[in-house]
Amino acid sequence: MTSSLQARLTRLKGQISTIIVGKPAQIDDSIACLLAGGHLLIEDVPGVGKTTLAHVLAVSLGLSFSRVQFTADLMPSDLVGVSVYERSKEAFVFHPGPVFAQVLLADEINRAGPKTQSALLEAMEEQQVSVDGETRPLPLPFFVIATQNPGDQLGTYALPESQLDRFLMCITLGYPDAKSERELLAGQDRREAVARLTPVMTPAELVETMAAVRQVHVSDSLLDYLQALIAATRSGHWFGEGLSPRAGIGVLRLARARALLAGRDFVSPDDLQAILPQAIAHRLIPVPGAGRGRREQVRAMIESVALT
Repeated sequence: MTSSLQARLTRLKGQISTIIVGKPAQIDDSIACLLAGGHLLIEDVPGVGKTTLAHVLAVSLGLSFSRVQFTADLMPSDLVGVSVYERSKEAFVFHPGPVFAQVLLADEINRAGPKTQSALLEAMEEQQVSVDGETRPLPLPFFVIATQNPGDQLGTYALPESQLDRFLMCITLGYPDAKSERELLAGQDRREAVARLTPVMTPAELVETMAAVRQVHVSDSLLDYLQALIAATRSGHWFGEGLSPRAGIGVLRLARARALLAGRDFVSPDDLQAILPQAIAHRLIPVPGAGRGRREQVRAMIESVALT
């Protein structure tokens, strides 16, 4: 890794941490998800900084940003846009929706109905949308950050499994520790602080950094270990159904990104172990009687798989 690339990533993490206080692991996970070319789901109670994190990422990377508040009456056309007849032009003119941004914040995604949730699928997977029979490409890079309230809150709908699988990573922010919360209480308003931020990386530099992720070395023994972990998810001992090949490829991309953030040009087993709960727990359902939550079940599985 070049020193300029490492300095770039250090500046990025440093700027985000001035706003999202006391959450270095979640910041690293968010950046890794972006560098790996994936989409991020943040599941937590309201008010812990989910929306702020998305905004800070977009501003720090110099990316266009759009926010959509998902509600029960939100329609798919409210996301992708609509063609409107303009008399002056005597033709239908397409008016793009908020999905045509480099960072799309889908706020409280599970408050919208299934049809609107599904409207994101093509955009997230193909980086394009189809409107009136015409395919329209989305700007690159394209990154969806969706926030989700706990499923036991009123007015929420469970995300379909097909959509959950499109999110490369799912994280929680959690409440701040006492020191960090004191800093938030005594400090400036976070919205004002975000408004004063300037980009520390250009979109072109981001694309260059994403390309560097793909060059991080993965040894044969590391691939053996990853395959053993994937096989464990499919064994029927830990989860009802195991990881898909697409999920396995995504895990490897995340491990590469995490290694790059750590200043290394190779992936270590620690990288896999660190990102695996956030990368796969939202895709899997523990077997009946497991007595653990999804992430705890993933961690227990990791401990059972020997390094090769």
